[in-house]
Amino acid sequence: MSLFLFLTVIQALVAAALVAVVLMQRSEGGGLGIGSSPGGAFGARGAADFLTRSTKWLAVAFVALSIVLAALAVRESRVGGVTTTLDRSVPAAVPAPNDLLADPVPSPIEANPAPSEPAIPTGDVAQ
Repeated sequence: MSLFLFLTVIQALVAAALVAVVLMQRSEGGGLGIGSSPGGAFGARGAADFLTRSTKWLAVAFVALSIVLAALAVRESRVGGVTTTLDRSVPAAVPAPNDLLADPVPSPIEANPAPSEPAIPTGDVAQ
């Protein structure tokens, strides 16, 4: 687990460096180029070559670390055996709960109850 944590910190540092290097490059399309002055320490062409090479190698390191971290995550997430903490000592007299989502099926007796006496209206009937 400590190797995974160490590589994750390295991955974050490489990502931050990659973002910084990309933002320092001279913008040819009018983007976010913020750091190239013609009278710099490297010179105009030397700085561009250095930043291009730095971007390439930081990107390679980022992708390689991503693959290694994915492999470590898969390896550490494997489970050797299944353990259970279920309590299986359930009494046998417990009735099964009713399924509230099932379609109600009326029993044949309740479906068509036969009247025992004909219905005769008694009393006042409003007309």
